[in-house]
Parts: sequence; C-alpha cells; structure tokens
Amino acid sequence: MAQEYDVVVLGGGTGGYVAAIQAAKKGKTVAVVEKSKIGGTCLHRGCIPSKALLRSAEVYQTVKKAAEFGVEVEGKAGINFLKAQERKQEIINQLETGIHQLFKKGKIDLYEGTGTILGPSIFSPTAGTVSVTFNDGSENEMLIPKSLIISTGSRPRPLPNLPFDEETVYSSDGALAMEKLPKSIVIVGGGVIGMEWASLLSDFGVEVTVLEFADRIIAMEDKEISKELTRLYKNKVNIVTSAEVLPDSYKKEKQGMTIEAMVKGEKQSFAAEKMLVSVGRQANIENIGLENTDIKTEKGFIKVNDNFQTKESHIFAIGDCIPTLQLAHVAMHEATLAVNVIAGETIEPLNYTLVPRCIYTAPEIACVGMTEDQAKEAGHKVKKGKFVFKGIGKALVFGESEGFVKVIADKETDDLLGVAMIGPHVTDMISEAALAQVLDATPWEIGETIHPHPTLSEALAEASLAVDNNQIHG
Repeated sequence: MAQEYDVVVLGGGTGGYVAAIQAAKKGKTVAVVEKSKIGGTCLHRGCIPSKALLRSAEVYQTVKKAAEFGVEVEGKAGINFLKAQERKQEIINQLETGIHQLFKKGKIDLYEGTGTILGPSIFSPTAGTVSVTFNDGSENEMLIPKSLIISTGSRPRPLPNLPFDEETVYSSDGALAMEKLPKSIVIVGGGVIGMEWASLLSDFGVEVTVLEFADRIIAMEDKEISKELTRLYKNKVNIVTSAEVLPDSYKKEKQGMTIEAMVKGEKQSFAAEKMLVSVGRQANIENIGLENTDIKTEKGFIKVNDNFQTKESHIFAIGDCIPTLQLAHVAMHEATLAVNVIAGETIEPLNYTLVPRCIYTAPEIACVGMTEDQAKEAGHKVKKGKFVFKGIGKALVFGESEGFVKVIADKETDDLLGVAMIGPHVTDMISEAALAQVLDATPWEIGETIHPHPTLSEALAEASLAVDNNQIHG
C-alpha cells in the first residue's frame, strides 16, 4: 500500500517533530516515521531526563544546606533514587503526550516503525520513497513524499574495543536507566555530558573520577570557565586531565571494574563500581537507505548545503545527522529553516556562532559567540570585562554566589564577540547575550540597559560595563 504526502520526516526526535509541526502549519500533508518513541534522544535519553535528575540532586543539596537559611529539617536528608527516576519519567510522559496532541492538532500521521529510503522505483521516478517496516509486524507501507526530511539523530559513541554493556560500562542512555546509585564511578570524558553526570552523581553522594583526554575539562569553552569549574569541583570530583584511557586494559571485577590510562606519560590504574563513557556521539545514518540515493556523506555525517538540502535537492537533512552543533535547539531551528525552503521561502544561512551553548552542571555554564582565544585567533584585538556573582545581591540571597560573567569585545570596533558565564541560573540568562549578538549590540548598550534589582542578570550588565572599566560595584 502506498500513501502520498507533501512532506515525510524520517525520525521523530526534536528536529523531526518540529519539522512536522511547522510543515503542517504551512498547510502541508505530513507524515513522521519513528522507530522508537516520539521526542527522540532529547526527550527520552538526553536533555529532559538528565535535567530532571540534576534538579533532584540540586534539591537534595539545598535541603542539606537548609540550616544556613534558618530552616530546620528534622532527621537526615536522604536520596530515594527510584522516586527521582519516577519523577523523571512522569515529566517525559507528560511532554510526550503533548507532542502527540500537537500531531493530532496538525493532522500529522505517525508511523511507528523503521523507515528505509528507496531509490527510483515504480512508486516514484526519483529517490525518496520511504518503506516503513512496522514495529508490530504489520505489512510494509510505502510513503511517497514530494519532500523528505532526514532527522535520524545520533547515539553515544563507545570507546574502541570497549562496547557498552549497560551494566558496568554505561552509555549516557544506559546511565539514565540505573535503578540504584553506584558507590563509585569512573567517567571517561570531561565534556558537556561527562561533567553534567559528574555534577549530579557527586551531589547524590557518589565517588566520582573524571578522565579527560584534553588538558582541561569543558575544553570547547573559555579557559577561565574550565579553570573555575575545576576549582569548584576540587573537593567533590577527582578530575584527571591529559588522560589517555587504554580500553584494552578494562577488566570486570567482582565488585566493579578497573581500567588504565596514560596520564602525562605515566600509566595509572582506576577502579570503581561502574564506568560511564561520554566521548561524543555519532550520527545515525546507517541502514536508512542512503546507498539508494545520490546523497553524499563525509566523516560519518550527511552533507548538506546552506538550505539543508542534500545532493538530492528534494531530500533535506537536519539535526545530529549533519555536521553542525549537536544541540536540540539547533535541530529545532534547522527544522524550521528547512521547512521554509520546502515552502518556497528564501532563508538566511544559519549563523552557528550565535547559538547559545548551555551546560547544566552545578553551577551552570552558558556561553555564546567566541571564546577569548578564538577571538584572538580570528585576528581581533580583544578587550574584556568580568564580574563575579559574589558582588550580586540576588546571588547572595540564593546562597549561590560562585562564578562570574565574562564579556569579550573588539577593542577597535566595540563589537560584542562573546559571552561566557558560570554561576547560578546562567542558562536562563544567556538568551539576553544571544539577542545582543543578533542585534549587533555593544557591551556599552547591554550595560546601559536598565536591569531590575535585585536580579542575577545584573552580573551581565556589570560585566558589560567592566569592558570599559565602568562597572558600578567593582
């Protein structure tokens, strides 16, 4: 049986379902093929569940410090990890139900199964027909789209010769399904995912060791951010940098595991009850039928132009399966732009330097634009302003005054080049900096904007004024 649609979306993750909703709003007939659950990695195995657990860890730490706020709590605070997991799942279920309701509202057809892209056939003279193998074993169905959007996402990348068993060696997917907290864990990878897990597990009382190949954690962000997070975690996480893990040295022991790493030329052994490997993610582009098309790939990703078109101009690709920032909000924006192209609109190429980047450790990290080093490497003469949260009344009221805001600008043009923040609730503050970059605002304009008092956002205003040494409280 064959069904015709204006748009078929292969993959119902964040980018996929947003593309479907946007296409439906433009009057297109739309179908989505999803082999697992609608919402994809972000909703079920990434953004939302991990942040739910991080929130539980934050509340636990707040209760432990209740006496500092004059709040007396009888007995000792404890962790009911299963309850935290139940709360996480309730949030996921609520959001998943919301997506299904949006599909119903937009008259979007959902096919629960595996989609394979076919080449030219009796169904269509061009490649792009999708053959759906249903999860329930029903007879295959053919979907014939005028436009196809590939949004198949990504999955955790294992270490060579050390596959995930999701019992002792976890991926981030497997870790989210833990039924009880381990006493100790080795986390391989000190990037975004690794440090978020280090944050929540250490706050839950787990003994955490992080092994990072680079010479610093969060190596993709400003050096001062890495330095500050390392300082703040000195007494809660054992961070080992310049560590090259030797996968072949892994041994499963009766009480856990051991693994060795070359640390600055010296072999060291690390033991723990569990291991979490977070060394990046790889695109899901295998076994989807790309070989039946003229679509090109490079370094494990689908190649697209500025309009997100593949070599087959009526087939688009967005999200983690293309070589752009692997962030849910990036996939959403790419989805919207791709649909606009399908609708015949002209779009501006997405400027990825304007994308806010958030890390939900405690304290949080949020950045946009260039780091100081990147600005210098790009030939800018840099001036910068910095303001610490200890000088912000609202941060002291919260009892969370560690960290700072750093603003980078061009000394000659006064252009805002980048903002880096580490501190309380900075992931909610970074959007102002992102808007400032979109509008080509200068640090002076940010600083002269009246920020309400007392708020955490005053730190951005003060740091912006500090670029020209005009800060009020510093």
